[in-house]
Amino acid sequence: MDDEEFDQALIATAFRLAADKGWPRVTVLDAARGAGLPLERARARFPSREAILLRWGRHADQEALAEAPSEGPVRDRLFDLLMRRIDSMQAHRGGLIMLLVALPAEPPTALLLGCATHRSMRWMLEAAGVRTDGLRGVLAVRGLTAAWLWAVRAWERDESADLSGTMAALDAALRRAEQAASWLNWTDASSRKRNLASAPVPPGESPGESPGEFSRESPGGSSGASGPPAAGRTRPRSRRGGGETPRSEASGPSAQLPQD
Repeated sequence: MDDEEFDQALIATAFRLAADKGWPRVTVLDAARGAGLPLERARARFPSREAILLRWGRHADQEALAEAPSEGPVRDRLFDLLMRRIDSMQAHRGGLIMLLVALPAEPPTALLLGCATHRSMRWMLEAAGVRTDGLRGVLAVRGLTAAWLWAVRAWERDESADLSGTMAALDAALRRAEQAASWLNWTDASSRKRNLASAPVPPGESPGESPGEFSRESPGGSSGASGPPAAGRTRPRSRRGGGETPRSEASGPSAQLPQD
């Protein structure tokens, strides 16, 4: 068993134990024993229970980044990347929900995961073509972190098979972030050029006067105004282990999960 297989076996067992008896009662030793893994190797690779969360978060980021989209509006790229992270969470849903329940009573763990979440969101932004350096980058990371946490809260309540409620919440959160960040020019240079070239120009205004956005139009041709996704609209995404799989987005109601 290589290190990757070892880590995945221990992490899966830890989240299964969390689903059964709550996150506060999970230990690395119990997870190793439950998975039938050597204790000395578990001690070397997971010095603390928090290391389980950080290692899992890094794996979730790797899965999201493995097929990072390189085309389309930045908001759609971010939607795709964050939904891939949600897909990774689904595999350990019961344990992660128990973790979220326990976080208010574990401030050190919550702080650790908050820092890790910021690192993860920086990776997602960079993969989508958004710079994260300087003041604008700091604000971009904070904005995407807020959108992510909103989506995770929706995912915690979403029992649907296609996660339509989660997708609707994430889409709405990204639209709000796009509106708030339009003055920050959260988009890559090529997208700005395409958007400015294709956008209608109001009378008396030159194309160069239009503000930058994630994208000027949504895939369905609607403006970037906030609100739930249009009924029946689909966003094609790659699911784990398969090709492009469209999910229908339906209007619906509208955590900190880590990367080391």
